[in-house]
Amino acid sequence: MAQQTAFTELPVIDVGGLYSPDEGERRAVAEKLGKAAREVGFFYVTGHKVDREQRAALLEATKSFFALPADRKMEIYIGKSANHRGYVPEGEEVMVGGKRDKKEALDLGREVSADDPSVVAKTPMVGPNQWPDLPGFREAVQAYYDEVFDLGRHLLRGFALALGLEETFFDRFVTNPPSQLRLIHYPFDPAAEDSQGIGSHTDYECFTLLLPTAPGLEVMNGAGEWIDVPLLDDAYVVNIGDMMEVWTNGAFVATSHRVRKVKEERYSFPLFFACDYHTEVAPLPELTGGEPDEKYGPMRAGDHLYAQTIQSFTYLRERLANGEIALPEGAKGLSSFGQYARHEKAANA
Repeated sequence: MAQQTAFTELPVIDVGGLYSPDEGERRAVAEKLGKAAREVGFFYVTGHKVDREQRAALLEATKSFFALPADRKMEIYIGKSANHRGYVPEGEEVMVGGKRDKKEALDLGREVSADDPSVVAKTPMVGPNQWPDLPGFREAVQAYYDEVFDLGRHLLRGFALALGLEETFFDRFVTNPPSQLRLIHYPFDPAAEDSQGIGSHTDYECFTLLLPTAPGLEVMNGAGEWIDVPLLDDAYVVNIGDMMEVWTNGAFVATSHRVRKVKEERYSFPLFFACDYHTEVAPLPELTGGEPDEKYGPMRAGDHLYAQTIQSFTYLRERLANGEIALPEGAKGLSSFGQYARHEKAANA
């Protein structure tokens, strides 16, 4: 099991060696990734190859979208999508505790055509995007998506090495994943009181690569304390998600995090690196010695993502209440992973 520390800051890892043809250099980076994933669950990565100009183009495209009038943005409201893609207005998403978030977002993913077999089979969370009618927007976003997803693939191989597995062990589970890129806008409202950016949660996928433009992110350490995550130039913030915690039998930590009331306008760009929807995730026999923790029963990766999404988005909760959709069998409640859940359980015991 993980031995998460009472950390007060996040480790910084130069991942340039993951791109090296030299296996020793890749393993050296992997060792650092493994230590951070076990002891903290959150860390900065530098030395990546996501182009700075591409990141700037993404930010400019995002600003142009959120500057549109509300009715223009609502033309691609996420509730109009059959696969959870589109505009998320302020208050649409509600995390654990029931408070509405002070943010708006545009949820996008890999562009999957309507005649793709996974779409025809009505696989949740997979399908075509809703794109705003803005010149150059789609091109800027898709180019960025490809670059940051490539970084994710390199990190995934680094995690495999850190776990003592074959470097390409996880590749087979990432062929057509519902990996979302969120464009998030946190407006600054000095008059608002107690207005969280986003409530405490863990991420539902394997891990997340976050590009923020301003401070605001906080993570919970092993002692249950909220730790600030300062902005670090040219760095991504990476955190372990629920699926990696399950696969590693709790060795890697899905760390609770939130965004406090922001002190300036903030944009952030998380890429939620997922495995394929139908991937059965359970503690890996290679890591457990045949004795997995009982709380990590097998689950289908996409069903977990879909269940958590249903429970946190207002339009899906309404459809659930009306009987239009149903939670996948065995669905867990919100924030079932991470330190927040553990500390809440201990407090209520």
